[in-house]
Amino acid sequence: MDAPLLLFGGPYSNLQATEAVLAEARRRHIPPHRIVCTGDVVAYGGDPKACVDLIRRSGIQIVMGNCEEQLAADADDCGCGFAPGSECDRLSAAWFTFARSELDADDRAWMATLPRSLPVEIAGLRLVAVHGSLGEISRFVFASTPTRIKALDVTLAGADGIIGGHCGLPFTQSIGDGLWHNPGVVGMPANDGTPRVWYSVIEPGPEPRSIAIEHNALEYDHEAAASAMRRAGLPEGYTNALSSGLWPNCDVLPPSEAKLKGRSLSQRTLHWSKSRSCQEWPAAAQQATAPTDKFKDPCITAQGDRRATVSLTALETLWINTGTLCNLSCSSCYIESTPRNDRLSYITASEVRCFLDEIERDRLPTRLVGFTGGEPFMNPELPEMLDDVLARGFEALVLTNAMKPMRRYERALLDLKAKFGRRLTLRVSLDHYTQSLHELERGPNTWQPALDGLSWLFDNGFRTHVAGRRYSGEADAIVRAGYARQLAAYDIDAQDPGELVIFPEMDATADVPEITEACWGVLSKSPADVMCATSRMVVKRRDASRPAVVACTLLPYDPQFELGASLAEASGQVSLNHPHCAKFCVLGDASCSAK
Repeated sequence: MDAPLLLFGGPYSNLQATEAVLAEARRRHIPPHRIVCTGDVVAYGGDPKACVDLIRRSGIQIVMGNCEEQLAADADDCGCGFAPGSECDRLSAAWFTFARSELDADDRAWMATLPRSLPVEIAGLRLVAVHGSLGEISRFVFASTPTRIKALDVTLAGADGIIGGHCGLPFTQSIGDGLWHNPGVVGMPANDGTPRVWYSVIEPGPEPRSIAIEHNALEYDHEAAASAMRRAGLPEGYTNALSSGLWPNCDVLPPSEAKLKGRSLSQRTLHWSKSRSCQEWPAAAQQATAPTDKFKDPCITAQGDRRATVSLTALETLWINTGTLCNLSCSSCYIESTPRNDRLSYITASEVRCFLDEIERDRLPTRLVGFTGGEPFMNPELPEMLDDVLARGFEALVLTNAMKPMRRYERALLDLKAKFGRRLTLRVSLDHYTQSLHELERGPNTWQPALDGLSWLFDNGFRTHVAGRRYSGEADAIVRAGYARQLAAYDIDAQDPGELVIFPEMDATADVPEITEACWGVLSKSPADVMCATSRMVVKRRDASRPAVVACTLLPYDPQFELGASLAEASGQVSLNHPHCAKFCVLGDASCSAK
């Protein structure tokens, strides 16, 4: 198309807003075949049947939303992936039940025919309209969602850009040399404190293969829409939101979007081409430029404040790094483990024995010995180490990807379980609850082998936990609900932070604050909450004559965190003089140890 294209999402059973956006298209002389809706015709509002009839009569282009998918299948819920028992789950149950009762078989049959993606060509550019994302209809993609998550969809679509919906908030971003555009929705305000709703218009730009993108607000009779919801007997949460412009909760929002609640959006026109990036909209929050001397002085921050320190209160967990060699090369491994990285050598069973002897000799309160890597099962002496640890009465935890290296030791693991039972725990890494994002991090053909290994552990009665990551940018409640669905066949409580550990991302380019002594009071935290208050890690550096003890599982290479050759030497204070200290431990509330 080389003429204006009008885009909107989420009519949401809001008849008045849907009529208003179609009237706006007529005012702008944009015919139905140049109007694209990103799905969810039916949702929160009071007129599901009338909305479906209007959209079907209008002749516009529409992609299937998760609500259409679920209603077509006569499913029990909207398929948004809300955490069971959450406020979103409760409210959606009410409107979904109402909508399902209002629609007939013909409506559901029409919904089943809708395409899951729709290619649109304009100004020589190929854009693909989807609901949530290309591979997952109900994935929430926000402005704050990491670029590489969005870039995966652009690449898989073989397109110049993606037109997305579902998240309910309008935004436009350059993704490398591609584009991600969300026009917003018309059925519900954008959580910005005004009753306005949002749509967009795209038209060819002044340069070849360029477009102009208008983000437009739309006024409509929101009081009439609210009245329809009340007549339908729907809960007040979303009914009130039509007037207040504020969502009843922010359960689905990542922290960046949650902070913008009530901040009014402004209409704007952006220009984008393959050769020139557009300015991000809404404008990203400007981060203060990090001082060049940040995290330099172990005692004083760049602002001259006394840096926070953490004392070892009790050595409850001893970590053993078995070596940095791994069978995988993940995109952003915390300690850069690969099949070639041997900066940390294989530690031997006899070297580990010396530290276990020290614990017993000095009567340290250690209860858990954890094994990390690399992939711990790459070390051929791991079974011997585990036997020694468990025979002394400690609990053992092994962090593994559950792939071929682990499967080579099935007999040894079964013998250990027979001798020591559930004092041995294996924590399996699944970086996301979907195959596409797990393999974006871990590489192709890593999903099914990990699930096969997880199944083997459960089938044989091992105490098994799972570790995930927040790198998808989704809200924690959505991530845990996603893992709950994926792990439904296993005895794992996805809401238990010990059974499902969700680690924060460690973006080395992000500016993070330094933690000062005053931060403990400001954050209502204690130094005793931080991982290095109760744990240490033993590493064996390549070409070193003996192992060393470091403060943290995340900082095996930084010499300032090497504390000595024995546990006694390593019992001193740790200065929080690294971005990981703030991002992972203090602000991220994360710990590698079992909870």
